[in-house]
Amino acid sequence: MSTSYPIAKSADQFLTLLPSMANRHGLITGATGTGKTITLQKIIESFSMIGVPCVVSDIKGDLSGLADVGGNNQKVTERLASMGLESDYQKSPVTFWDVWGENGHPVRATISDMGPLLLSRLLGLNETQSGVLTLAFKVADDEGLALLDLKDLRAMILNVGERAKELSLNYGNVSTASIGAIQRSLLTLESQGGEKLFGEPMLNIHDLIQSIDGKGVVNLLDATKLMNTPKLYGSLLLWMLSELFETLPEAGDSSVPKLLFFFDEAHLLFTDAPDVLIEKIEQVVRLIRSKGVGIYFITQHPNDIPEKIAAQLGNRVAHALRAFTPKDQQAVRAAAETMRDNESLDEKTALMELGVGEALISFLDEKGTPSITQRCFVIPPLSHIGPITDTLRHELMSNSIVGTTYDQTIDSESAYERLNKRLSEQSTQKAKEIEEETAAKEEKTVSRGRETAMEALAKSAARAIGSQLGREIIRGVLGSLFKR
Repeated sequence: MSTSYPIAKSADQFLTLLPSMANRHGLITGATGTGKTITLQKIIESFSMIGVPCVVSDIKGDLSGLADVGGNNQKVTERLASMGLESDYQKSPVTFWDVWGENGHPVRATISDMGPLLLSRLLGLNETQSGVLTLAFKVADDEGLALLDLKDLRAMILNVGERAKELSLNYGNVSTASIGAIQRSLLTLESQGGEKLFGEPMLNIHDLIQSIDGKGVVNLLDATKLMNTPKLYGSLLLWMLSELFETLPEAGDSSVPKLLFFFDEAHLLFTDAPDVLIEKIEQVVRLIRSKGVGIYFITQHPNDIPEKIAAQLGNRVAHALRAFTPKDQQAVRAAAETMRDNESLDEKTALMELGVGEALISFLDEKGTPSITQRCFVIPPLSHIGPITDTLRHELMSNSIVGTTYDQTIDSESAYERLNKRLSEQSTQKAKEIEEETAAKEEKTVSRGRETAMEALAKSAARAIGSQLGREIIRGVLGSLFKR
């Protein structure tokens, strides 16, 4: 088996994304309809063929074609022939994932594992509210309360609110207004289907790093529905990346990456993201390559990516950009300037002239230096272009390498159950204390033995009148009884 496959062809040479440089990350840009998805499919397919697993979000459903053999597209056949390439059509092993469990195996995280930083962004909390959420996590950790799903987090936030005075001594002030804001945000998230993301069994990150018959498994996250809640989409992908970073050991330099991770619609990861989150992402991108993981962002404009992160993306593919406004022209100029200059090519002009399937490409060479930018045609994928049938998808899911591991939800004892148990025990104890106090008072009253018969009769009558008045008031409050 070849150690690499060409991705594109210029006028006089094939361009290959070297496996040894694939963990130096990359960027694929271009306006809608210029061929980004086909380029993405080709890169994933090429690395799957040499045994490298991939994780990618499928925004439109088109990437599911990786799971089926190509050859049913005349234009693809003609393009391959014009490039002097054989039509050796084939497919990749694919595992389908879907937060809602409809078009793939459910993918879940636990509240504790996602952590307060990503959750704050997901819930749209301000700085003060984020501080209260972080406090709630700290209390849960200190008291051994597992936060697995949304009902656990709601119970924990309520508990913190009820104990605000007590907790403020050790953890800092708890704002009642922030408690209410967090609860409202949780209700909004739940109404959007967010409860599907949280719970057990949680995704085992090692299930993403597998191969079948020498080919790397492509983990396809169905995002057709997930895209309706962009913050949920971004938080899930960032959590998966964080899990990889925290779980995988150092790998050093290797001939092939351990895993490639593709972020489609990458601008959604950074829109409205607080600076502290951007800093964390930048840190992960910088350090995760030593663990053998390559990260690739796919978006329309290069300036969708924060500068510190974009500076670490060594492999570049730029499809056509449209320049209808001054801002668009600035984006084109910036994209051209970020690629290594080719003296015989006007990159800025070329970016506005490229046809569908054409791109300006600069991959890293053996020394890790960006190669001179070339104007190329992307080689068509050997797998099917476009979505696969529902029948094939369900057949592949039923024979998946992860089996039914994630298909059924597990509801373990966690913070919700333990806090309710604690509340029940406190109520029982309080009732017992009241009962003991009442019995002591009655015993004291009997021991006095100083009431005369007349005094006892008078008190009894007073108690009867009081009881009747009480019943009447209660009946009045209940309404229906008041009408009798």
